[in-house]
Amino acid sequence: MIDKNVFKKLSYGLYIITSSKMSEKAGCVVNTVTQITSHNPVIAISINKDNYTNKIIKESKKLIINVLSEKVNKDVITTFGFYSSKDTDKFANVNYELVENIPTLNEGINGYIVGEVISITSVDTHDIFLVKVTSSKVINDDNSLTYKYYQENMKGSSPKKAPTYIEEEIKDDSKPIYRCMICGHIYDDNKEDVPFASLPDDWKCPVCGVGKDKFERIN
Repeated sequence: MIDKNVFKKLSYGLYIITSSKMSEKAGCVVNTVTQITSHNPVIAISINKDNYTNKIIKESKKLIINVLSEKVNKDVITTFGFYSSKDTDKFANVNYELVENIPTLNEGINGYIVGEVISITSVDTHDIFLVKVTSSKVINDDNSLTYKYYQENMKGSSPKKAPTYIEEEIKDDSKPIYRCMICGHIYDDNKEDVPFASLPDDWKCPVCGVGKDKFERIN
């Protein structure tokens, strides 16, 4: 038996991976970035195959790891974590600059790493990119954002495409339960003071910011 809750005990950071090809810009949030070697540094990154950023990286062979800090605006994580670069200009409301023609955040990060893809390994739903570091820069001494801090202090949750996503177990379904189709957030009438049906029309998902129309009843 595999108890998936044990994976919550592993330590993760949160990063925004950006890439570009011609005029296309893409970026997504990941939480699996690991340094593999120190001499001629190589880093491993896991990215869901369905992410549009994955496609752009495969075509361009270049990317930037934006190391998020605890001061990052949660809206930035929402934009890059719960929407697709194929359909959304994620950089429209973000302060960024081009580094080696790749968009790099100018705020909410404490450093960045530029790299070239040297190999790709397919593992079920994800691809693991081995990336040779070509340059890097420390921006400030702000604390790096950990997944634990994001969940406990920023009240964030995992996108469905994240390797750490675990579907919430429903223990009581005597009343209606709704799930956000974008981020998977659960609104459980059994636990909330206000029934979902009675929420105002302008109510937004507390995780990804979409409206009530993006929620589906699951019981």
